[in-house]
Amino acid sequence: MSYVGPDFDPPQPRRPRRGPLTVALAALVPGALLGWLVYAAVGGSGDDGKGSDQATVRSSTAGTSPGAAASSPSDDAKQPDSPKPTLASPTSSAPAASAPAASGSLKGKVIVIDPGHNPGNFQHTAEINRKVNIGTNFKECDTTGTSTNAGYTEAQFTLDVSHRLKALLEKQGATVKLTHDNGSPSWGPCVDQRARIGNVAQADAAISIHADGAAAGDRGFHVILPGIVHAGAADTRAIVAPSADLGERVAGNFVRVTGEPPSNYIGDGTGLVTRKDLGGLNLSTVPKVFIECGNMRDSKDAALLTSATWRQKAAQGISEGIVSFLRG
Repeated sequence: MSYVGPDFDPPQPRRPRRGPLTVALAALVPGALLGWLVYAAVGGSGDDGKGSDQATVRSSTAGTSPGAAASSPSDDAKQPDSPKPTLASPTSSAPAASAPAASGSLKGKVIVIDPGHNPGNFQHTAEINRKVNIGTNFKECDTTGTSTNAGYTEAQFTLDVSHRLKALLEKQGATVKLTHDNGSPSWGPCVDQRARIGNVAQADAAISIHADGAAAGDRGFHVILPGIVHAGAADTRAIVAPSADLGERVAGNFVRVTGEPPSNYIGDGTGLVTRKDLGGLNLSTVPKVFIECGNMRDSKDAALLTSATWRQKAAQGISEGIVSFLRG
C-alpha cells in the first residue's frame, strides 16, 4: 500500500499504553515470539542495521504506475496521539498456540473483508482521482496500489488473500462480505464506500488487506489501528478500543503463523501503528483495522508475497486473529 494518496499518508506515532488490551494480547504472543526468534535465527529478520532509521516512513507514489516509489515523512508524526499499542510480553499462563475454532462457531457473525485497491483502477484514473470526504479532509477516491519489481500487483495479492481468508471464515460459519470481487465493480470502490459497506452490514469485524510499497531493505508486516477522530462525518470514538483489540490479536497470530517479522521501518518493532488519516478507518462505525502483510518492493518480502503457500499462511494468521477477537 502506498503512503501517498487516499488512505495512505504517513502514520502517526503513539505513546506506550497499558491496559486490558495489552493483557488480552499477552495470551497470543508466546508462539509469536518463538516464531520471530526462529525467523531471526535463520537470518530472515531483515534488520540491515538501520538503527534509528527504523522510525523513518517510506512510501511509493500512489495513483501512478505500481512501480514508482518515494519517501514521504509527515508533519503529522510530530503530533501527539492516543497511547501506543505494543505486543505484550509472554506470560506463563498463555497457550503455546491457538487451535482453529470448531466448525460453526462463528455462526451469526458478520465479517467484511476489504481487498485493497482494484485490478481495474489503472484503467479509471479520472474516477479514482475524484476527491471524497474522509471526515478530516478530502482525499482521492482510491489509488492503483503498488507492485513487486516483477510486476505482481498489490491488487492481485489482496484479492487472493481475501478469497483465502473468506473461505477459512465461512468454514467456521461466519457470513463474509467482500467490498469488491473479481472486477465487480470494475474500479474502486472509493474509500468512503468501502467503510460504508462494513457499516451497512453491521459487521462484527472488518479488515482491509494490503501490502506496502516501501524501499528495498524495509520489510515486515504492520497492522494499522484507528485513532480517535471526531470531525465532520467521522467519529471513531466508539470503535477505537475494540479495533485495537482486533488489531493486536491479528498481529499476534499473523507473526506466529507466517513467520513474517514486525516491520523494521514503522511501528518501533511492535507491528502496530495508529493513524487518523485513513478514510476506511475514520468513517467506520464497526471495529476495523488495516494490515500491510509485507513490503512488495523488498526482495525477501516479495518472495513471500508471491508464494501461494505463504499467502495461505497469511490468510490463516489473519483468520485466527479475527476468530480470537470474535470469541473474546
